[in-house]
Amino acid sequence: METFYADCSHDEMFELLERLHDRYNNPDFIEADPISVPHSFSATLDREIAGFMAATIAWGNRRAIVQSSHRMMRYMDFAPADFVLNASSADLEHLRSFVHRTFNGGDFRDFVLALRGIITQWGSIGNYFEEHYLASKDMRQVFSDFRRDFFAADHEARCEKHLSSIDKGAACKRLCMYLRWFVRKDDRGVDFGLWERIPMSALYLPLDIHTGRIGRELGLLSRKQSDWKAVEEITSALRSFSADDPTRYDYSLFGLGISGDDI
Repeated sequence: METFYADCSHDEMFELLERLHDRYNNPDFIEADPISVPHSFSATLDREIAGFMAATIAWGNRRAIVQSSHRMMRYMDFAPADFVLNASSADLEHLRSFVHRTFNGGDFRDFVLALRGIITQWGSIGNYFEEHYLASKDMRQVFSDFRRDFFAADHEARCEKHLSSIDKGAACKRLCMYLRWFVRKDDRGVDFGLWERIPMSALYLPLDIHTGRIGRELGLLSRKQSDWKAVEEITSALRSFSADDPTRYDYSLFGLGISGDDI
């Protein structure tokens, strides 16, 4: 693949990305992906919270991520909005028995309380992101602001590693993915498109081991480190094919990366 696409024209690459997008961006994608967790709910705030928690633990084995994310919802009585806003001290203490890799029950509790603070002040997670984007028109600034405001609530320092810092150059894959879920809007039924005041053009590619590997093989990414500079590089490359919706090709790169399908 690397040899063939080294001399690929812009038009040929566009056709490839579009073909892969059509292959993977469909409802069949949902069940095995963490986005299945917010799809389990119909109310917007439930979806926002379920999606945020699922995105938070989205690293490692995909099946384990989905299983643990649904288990988080059981801990929250399958009513994430009500739980975040109204959980008692005893309810919060019960979360301490949860564990997913390095994300433990104490982290879970601190994240619930941090979301409570965001939602209490801003009304919803979506309103926070929309208002901050409208103020800066720069998603990089929004990510920086969000991490600062999220950890304004009392918390154990150890939980901070579970929300990447763009100020330290992190790729912020999970935040980028979360924003894609709630900002992107099309007729495929996977992404929600609920945050309409943020344009899809402002999104950045969720860069992980799969999108990074395929991006490099296709010549869309030259940087070896998978950091924020790499995110900017590959997103810029994808904007040359779809300026208004560059993260539509997340499906192309990620889908090909995990499937092992032939192009």
